[in-house]
Amino acid sequence: MDLRSRWAAPFAWAARAFRVPGEERRSLIQTTKAAAAAMIAWIIATAVLRLPQPFLAPYAAVFLVQATVYRSLRGWAQQVGAVSVGVLLAAGAGQLIPSVTVALGLVIFIGLLIGTWRGFGDSGVWVGITGMLLISYGNATEPVLLADRLLETALGAAIGAVLNAVILPPLHGERLRAAASRLASAIADVLEETAALVRDGEPPEATEALHDRVRDVRSLVAEAEDAIGWTREGRYLNLRGRREPGEESLSNLISLWQPLAQLIDAVSEAARRERPFRHPGEYARGVVGDLLEALAEVARSGDTDELDRCRELLDEIDQLLLTPTDEVTTSIGLGAMALPARRLVQRLRAD
Repeated sequence: MDLRSRWAAPFAWAARAFRVPGEERRSLIQTTKAAAAAMIAWIIATAVLRLPQPFLAPYAAVFLVQATVYRSLRGWAQQVGAVSVGVLLAAGAGQLIPSVTVALGLVIFIGLLIGTWRGFGDSGVWVGITGMLLISYGNATEPVLLADRLLETALGAAIGAVLNAVILPPLHGERLRAAASRLASAIADVLEETAALVRDGEPPEATEALHDRVRDVRSLVAEAEDAIGWTREGRYLNLRGRREPGEESLSNLISLWQPLAQLIDAVSEAARRERPFRHPGEYARGVVGDLLEALAEVARSGDTDELDRCRELLDEIDQLLLTPTDEVTTSIGLGAMALPARRLVQRLRAD
């Protein structure tokens, strides 16, 4: 990337944020909400409640503008709980241990251990941090200041969570669409490459690259499953919650992974030209190649005409398997390819 491109990158990012409803816009909205939540928390804590040194209020507000509304509301409960335990821990240490150094070390040690409890989630670290701050600032022996720290944390966390839930609550439909596009393209590419190998009767070494491509598809499947999880969580407790139209389509694409891997295994075995899984004859390989190319087109574009053609080609393969021909000795290899191909057709049809 040249110097001009590096300077232009932030402006291009900002242009996409305003032009395209994608990741950049969502990041811009969430960042703006975090800044606004911090300002509101600070104003209320200082001007309205007149709390002394209310630094925890904006701090908590920023961290509660989460990627989903559900995480914000769950985080509010976890953070308030963690801070409450930290306050109680500091209060106990301040009353019982005269040495600030000893109290500090003990509060951090016990607080971090308590914070590992799964119920606190990512907020568990606040148990030890809150206790450390109160001990080091000398607030641990003053009940009023301890209550202030708890109040400002609850206030800031509540403002961040409410702001995130009410003002343009985040959804993750763009993750779904991007994952579907990448996965469909990868599956189509693998099917097209497999069709070329089957049609040309390539040696077994040529199929090794297919296994690498299938592992790439598996990685994209994991990304797609993650996108579905984010989309469903983003819809939960969300005022804008809606079912994304591409969710079912992406689930069907994910379901293609297993028969696709089985197809590549069958092609690899047939390419070895060893009994009983021998390579089908030239005509049968041509039919299988046509079927895989048609499947690739359906995966990439959802063309229903191509799906009808897939069914016709499957029927032709069935005839080759059932009708005695000169290729009958290779029918096991053909059948091994036909079974996962049939499953691919069935699952694309469900789409």
